[in-house]
Amino acid sequence: MTPTIRVLLVDDHAIVREGLQMLLAEEADIEIVGEASNGKVALTLAADLHPDVVLMDLVMPEMDGLEAMQRLRELCPDSHILVLTSFTDDQRVRAAIRAGATGYLLKDVLKPELVRAIRDAAQGRPTLHPEAQQRLMQQISEPPEPSLLEALTERERDVLRLIAQGRSNKEISATLHLTEGTVKGYVSAILSKLGVADRTQAALYAVKHGLA
Repeated sequence: MTPTIRVLLVDDHAIVREGLQMLLAEEADIEIVGEASNGKVALTLAADLHPDVVLMDLVMPEMDGLEAMQRLRELCPDSHILVLTSFTDDQRVRAAIRAGATGYLLKDVLKPELVRAIRDAAQGRPTLHPEAQQRLMQQISEPPEPSLLEALTERERDVLRLIAQGRSNKEISATLHLTEGTVKGYVSAILSKLGVADRTQAALYAVKHGLA
């Protein structure tokens, strides 16, 4: 006998949840064990229900799908997340996969494809909508944008690392054995090359791009 796949529905539109209930009720091996209208409710239900598959939208109030997915991976590591959304932009697809989604489907998916994806997700097998797959392939094939950090000299990189650590010009000059005036010159050059307005933005850029 085929084990029942326990599914938690997460979507802020009641009519979508109702439609999914009706579609999936016809499948003997799939049971809807709960519904949530946002990520916050989903976390509470998942902690109690421990579903095999969480069928989740991305754009919701209070807590969106991406944040909920990241927390779910810690809260219920055995639950597989299948995204069902209307969006295929690069950032959302990439972010969902990084957050731990087993699959990524669009809401125009046909019932047989959805059912198959749920069964695959329950086994940990990935499913990607063709458009989402195309987006990921484009990202792989396109050369990455050059980092502005490449325009910095080695000494400017040293200064930027210390800026990212919250060091003042005086502290940087002492660490690198430079005059404060020289440090100020480096800081001005760094801000100009990175196209940022102040030290805080420069520090954030350094952290984001792995320099700090």
